[in-house]
Amino acid sequence: MILPEASRTASLKELKESIYIVLMVIVAIFFIFYEATESIVSTWIRSETYAHGFLIFPFSLYMIWKKRTTLYGLAHYPEFKWLIVLGILGFGWLLAFLSSVLVVKQFVLISMIPIVVCAIMGFRFAWAIAFPLAYLFFAVPVGESLIPPLIDFTADFTVSALQMTGIPVYREGNFFSIPSGNWSVVEACSGLRYLIASVTLGTLYAYLTYISWVKRLIFIIFSIIVPILANGLRAYLIVMTGHLSDMKLAVGVDHLIYGWVFFGFVMLLLFWMGSLWREDDLEPQCEIQGSITVSSLEASASLKLKLLVACLVIASLIIWPIYGRHLDEQKQEKETVDIRLVDRLGRWVPISQPISNWIPIYVGQPSKHYYHFKYNNQLVSVYITYYRNQNEDSELINYANLLVEEMDPVWRQIEKSKYTLSVSSKKLEISQHQLTSHQSKLLIWRWYWLINEQTANPYVAKANLAFNRILGYGDDGAEIILAAPYVNRPEEAAIVLQNFTNDMMPAIMESLQLARANDSRY
Repeated sequence: MILPEASRTASLKELKESIYIVLMVIVAIFFIFYEATESIVSTWIRSETYAHGFLIFPFSLYMIWKKRTTLYGLAHYPEFKWLIVLGILGFGWLLAFLSSVLVVKQFVLISMIPIVVCAIMGFRFAWAIAFPLAYLFFAVPVGESLIPPLIDFTADFTVSALQMTGIPVYREGNFFSIPSGNWSVVEACSGLRYLIASVTLGTLYAYLTYISWVKRLIFIIFSIIVPILANGLRAYLIVMTGHLSDMKLAVGVDHLIYGWVFFGFVMLLLFWMGSLWREDDLEPQCEIQGSITVSSLEASASLKLKLLVACLVIASLIIWPIYGRHLDEQKQEKETVDIRLVDRLGRWVPISQPISNWIPIYVGQPSKHYYHFKYNNQLVSVYITYYRNQNEDSELINYANLLVEEMDPVWRQIEKSKYTLSVSSKKLEISQHQLTSHQSKLLIWRWYWLINEQTANPYVAKANLAFNRILGYGDDGAEIILAAPYVNRPEEAAIVLQNFTNDMMPAIMESLQLARANDSRY
């Protein structure tokens, strides 16, 4: 049954009022979690990699507008059960706030938007615009964790292609040399910017161009694979250009220009290939073309009920930042952390001379404690970096806490792996790194201490930090780094470090617990 024009007008008016309520609640959420909102926008402004973020919300609104004929015919009514999901998201935001995990706070903020739509308009209405709502997640400036594997792939691809071309290559990690000069695959060469741009545009293109979800998925997969392979080919062509021009071309600004021109050509080719199977001129059979049924109108809830749900949504979310700031106010001024490390077995003798000129790099103002030991002809350096009253500018787990800077003139990291450490019949998985300079080589073991937990996994460390704060244990944490030199093989240093941990691990743990016990809060 088709409603008369007056009923259609009233129903459309009610739909618009409901949309206004949803939009006002979303704006309110942006203000409630203003820190996450500000961090997203500021990243869009300062980073060329994520500048596309300004277009995500307009693109999403456009996709919703294209489905307006379907939405006119859908009932829209509140579903209170989604308030529980919002409560779970709020608790997730609290954990991220307490552990200073910015990207999780940003993801939680965006996740609240589709749940708000479900709570006020109902799941059926939200499902009809599920793709545009999911597309909002591209607004989150995420992807830094992909840089190391992308760098590794680009280096592997480039070196393999050079070798297949017949050019001899000597490689150490992501640094390699060919007869005409030296090259390195750094962060700017990872191809992350190309990958993010390709996936963001490719996903939008797939949704607007195809009706079949299979075709959409296939095109999105290609928009992921193609830029990764293209970036490897781009790096190879740049090295070959420099090699054939006797290092006169593709080694300066033109390096980046060639990269973007090549990427633009690859994306143009990808979209042209995708256009050969376009379906955007077809209409999905399940969509309703502008008619509103009586059952749909009767199912739409009253404006007062939706306003009530909107108020409950805001009330259920505002409590989390208030409680988070309450916990933050319990922090006291930073106190001096005293850590003394002594071998009670009398084997490892402290020495004043460092085993190398290398030291790790940390953000903020942690308490740093460096020790150097000798036992017979074995040398070990210990670096304990202790954080208390952590925040996003001074925290234990931070991408800016580095062993070696990317363009360090002396030291290079040539290998990274996992290593299982055995101490007192217990197993501890740690991170193992190999560093090299012109004069020496170091094997590094590193892991985190968080009061009652030891781990090398930064995600586990962040989770422990959050729960420690909720339970009132504080946010004390430290990174332990052991370093030993070697001449030929890293296994030489591994034996030394294993002997050292067998003897000194109890003393290290005791010194950290004493440092925490001396905090006046406990």
